[in-house]
Formats: sequence, structure tokens, C-alpha cells
Amino acid sequence: MSEPPRPKELPVSLLTDPVMIEACRTRDFGRVFHLVKARAGIYPSMIARRCDLTPSRVGEVIAGRRQLLHMDVIERISDGLRIPGHLLGLARRSWETPPHLTVRLREPARPPAPLDTEGAARLPGADVDGILALAAGGEVGPSTLDALHSSIADYWRRDDEHGGETLRPAVVGQLRYVVELLKEQRPAPLRDGLHGVAAELARLTGWTYFDARQYHQARAYFTEALGLAKAVGDRRFMANVLACMSLQATYQDRPGDALALVTAAQDQARAAPGTTPRVLAMLATREAFAHAALGSRGATHGALSEARAHFGRIDPGDPDPAWVTYFDETKLNVDTGIAYGRLGEATLAEPLIADALRRERRSNQRGRAFHAFWLARVQLQRGKLDEACHTAIAALAPAAAVDSPRVAGHLRDFHGELEPYRQAPAVVAFEARLRETGPGRLSGSPRP
Repeated sequence: MSEPPRPKELPVSLLTDPVMIEACRTRDFGRVFHLVKARAGIYPSMIARRCDLTPSRVGEVIAGRRQLLHMDVIERISDGLRIPGHLLGLARRSWETPPHLTVRLREPARPPAPLDTEGAARLPGADVDGILALAAGGEVGPSTLDALHSSIADYWRRDDEHGGETLRPAVVGQLRYVVELLKEQRPAPLRDGLHGVAAELARLTGWTYFDARQYHQARAYFTEALGLAKAVGDRRFMANVLACMSLQATYQDRPGDALALVTAAQDQARAAPGTTPRVLAMLATREAFAHAALGSRGATHGALSEARAHFGRIDPGDPDPAWVTYFDETKLNVDTGIAYGRLGEATLAEPLIADALRRERRSNQRGRAFHAFWLARVQLQRGKLDEACHTAIAALAPAAAVDSPRVAGHLRDFHGELEPYRQAPAVVAFEARLRETGPGRLSGSPRP
């Protein structure tokens, strides 16, 4: 049985009109009903149906011959006409908070099963590259590695644009296929290359679980990636995985673990031959995140200074690994701004995040949404309520375009910070726009 349609929202321009606000404050329902009719096209007969009132009673109210004083009637008017509770002196109504902001995150208690399942090579998943490789009769060579690296680059691009939920079966299938290939004796360069591909696929799988806020599974795959990289002594990639685990720890409110993990990442990177300044700059920003989560102002600033110093030493000819090429000046600036934002230093944070958001690739939906919500939060810290709500409204479109519970979590955080300002017109406008973005378009929890 289908659910009844939601009552039509009143126009934001009406909800923020001083005349309407005053009529609601004084509970002058004759004027409220008149404004609703004139500005929203909701006629008295529709008002009666939506508010469970008789048409004659509505008519008497509009004519000024009757007042509505009973609390249950006022609540029905709030719910039926979608007038936010605070305008009528009521508590927040249940419909005011969209369902995607109230979903309780669920997470399995145990990590997923090991990857080397019997027969995995015969089940490459929804993965064209894996199927083609199998169809080639098991012939594995440098061209196979090139194809696998190309598919990984494409996975990361699509993860930025759409989220990793739908990609995960293909990535896991390809990971199982590569792990199966590693069971056979191969020349050292090919063996090491396959280990690198498997490590990257495991890290990507862990990332998709991290973005879905399913942290047990993410840690299991990050650990798998760490083991695969360690097997061939790839210290730089081990540093990369440890940095991912550090970032996850900050999201789990475990800043001490975050700092320990990023310190281990830096140790691995410094011990590795050929570690580039770009890698060290990225790791220094992750260190800054950990210090900021701990509230260590001096240490955060020190790590950010170190990141900028490393970045200044980058040479275009540096042999950067592919997994760190994303860390450009825009990323350095936005990460610096986020670290300042975590410290509450909004004056420093705002221009950096705003500039990065202007430069963000339009196709990177998750990055645009993520950074816009951070910008909105630091604008709110600075008392710029109208700007913060405007920024957050602009973030709703990219947030709805990507399946990312992590982004939805930042939306929930910002929405919660607006609670003291519920009566402000800018907040009313933001919440109205947020309710228009249905729960199916903003992912707030992992799918069952």
C-alpha cells in the first residue's frame, strides 16, 4: 500500500514574510488562512481538509467571527499547512526534520569474510576487466597490469562522481580475481605488480565502506591492503593505507588512534626510497587533522606549516605515485581550512575552503558537497547565518547526486548547529529546501 502524498510545502517567500511571521506569532489564523490562500493557492476547503476542520469553521475564522485557541487545533494547522512549529510557538514538528537526517546508522558486528574464497577466480563480479582477463585464457602480463591500473583510475573517478556503493561489487570481484592470480608462481616484477594492484583494490574497497560509515568492514579491507603492500615491501603504499586508517579514526572520535596511525604512516614514508614531497605534504595534513581533533592548536599549526613546506618543494618531474596525484594546491588549501575549522579558527578557515570550493571540479560531486558543508559550518561559526544557509542550500544538489552517508553526516551536523536559529528566515528557507530533497535522494545510512 503506497503512502499518502506529503502535504504541499508553503512557499519559502511566505514563511519568511514578516506579515506571515507576525500573524503566526499572534496566532491570527484569519490572516494566516488569507495569506495561505493568496500566496499558496490553498483555498478554504483545502485548508479544512488538511487541518481536519469543517469548512464553515474555516470560513468563520477568515471572517473574524471565531478564534482558534485549542492546542490540538493549532498543532493540526501546523502539520496540515506545513507551518514550522516555532512560528506558532510549538516544539519542532516531526515532519520538520527530513527522514534522511534521523536514520540510525547500522553496522554489522563482524568484519566481512576473507577474500580468498574458494572459486573466487571464476566469479569476477560485475567487472568487465576481470571477465576479459579470464576470457583471455589466464594469460597475465604487463598489459594486464596496465588494464587493471586503468580500471582502478576509473573506479576512483566514478567514486567521486556517484559514491562507491554501486561500484563495490565490481571492485571486490576484481580484487578476488587478482588475489587468485597471486596464488600462482610468476616472475618477480609481475608478482610485485599484482600485489600493488590488489593492495589498491583493497584500499578502494575499504574507502567505499568508510564513505558508507561502515567502519568495521573498512578497517578489514584497509588491513588487507596493508598486508598486501607489506608483502612486497611497498612502504609508500603502506603509508597511504595508514593515512586512510588515520582519517577514519578521526571520524570515529578516536583522535589518539588517528595520531598514532598517521605517525606510523610518516615513519613508513620516510624509510621508503623515493618518497616525494607531495606524499609527505599529504601525510602532514592528515597529521594536522589528528592534532585538531585532539584540540592541540600549536601542533596543528606546526603540521600545517610542515605540509606547506613539503608542498613548496614539489618538482613537476617528481615520480609521484598515482594515488597521491590528487593532492594539488586546491586540496592542500581545503584540508588546511578544514583543520582550522576543526580548531574553531573560522576566520582562517573560511577563505581557504571558499577558494577551494570555487576551484573544485564540477564532476566531483562528493568533494563539492563535502567542502560546501564545511564552508557553511565555518561561516556559521563566524556568525554569518544567511551566508551559511545559502552555502548549505547550494550543497544539497551535489549531496543528492552522490550516494555518500559520510556527506549526509556532515549535513546532519550542520542542521543540528542551526537549532538555536530556527526562527531566522534564512534557516526557514534552508529547512524548506532540505525537505524538498526527499529521503531517497540523500543517503543517510548504509543500505541493508
